[in-house]
Amino acid sequence: MIELKKVLENHTVLLAEDDEEIRKRIANTLKFYFKEVYEANNGYDAYELFLEKKPSLLISDIEMQDGNGIDLVKKIRKTNLAIPIIILSAYSKEEYLLKLINLKIDHYILKPATNKSLFEAISNALGEVQNTKLELNAHTFLDVDDCMLYYKKEEITLRKKEKDFLELLYQNRNQITSYELIQDYIWVDKIMTDNALKTFIKELRKKLPVNIIQNVIQEGYKLSEG
Repeated sequence: MIELKKVLENHTVLLAEDDEEIRKRIANTLKFYFKEVYEANNGYDAYELFLEKKPSLLISDIEMQDGNGIDLVKKIRKTNLAIPIIILSAYSKEEYLLKLINLKIDHYILKPATNKSLFEAISNALGEVQNTKLELNAHTFLDVDDCMLYYKKEEITLRKKEKDFLELLYQNRNQITSYELIQDYIWVDKIMTDNALKTFIKELRKKLPVNIIQNVIQEGYKLSEG
């Protein structure tokens, strides 16, 4: 468990659970391991926290008032295919399981969740994201912890917004990253004008040693092979 703590102390987790007693119990345990633990008692608040905090991991109940876990995961998966998701539920209904398989859920834990089952799921779910260097193409790597871009032997320091943008393209590398998603994920609570976005992309491209940002007219952007 000591080795796991060293891994988790660099990660953040969003916990969505409407049962306050269960949520507090799990949250208090997670706080010993994770850098930050964000709590929500319904799906709507959880989605707002997800957009604002960009956690490393989501742990969610299914049946919650004001937005259930299935709807929460559906909204998240429209914009983020990479975040690991663990579902907690008192039910093993087949219709839930079928929906969750299609939504790329990492683990499904039946309540009551023990610390052992929870941390086994967390360890497995975060196993693929422990490496903070993301391969943008054959020679270009993004270090999301240090805001650095590595191209062969070159090192380029990025601003946080630039790092977030490239990370977003990576997370959605198999599809187009829409203007709406860039607004929600990068600009967050500010208005993203066309000129602001074009200027941002132009300045970022000047920094990059290879062109890996592909413009998809009237839709958004995606990673190119450079």
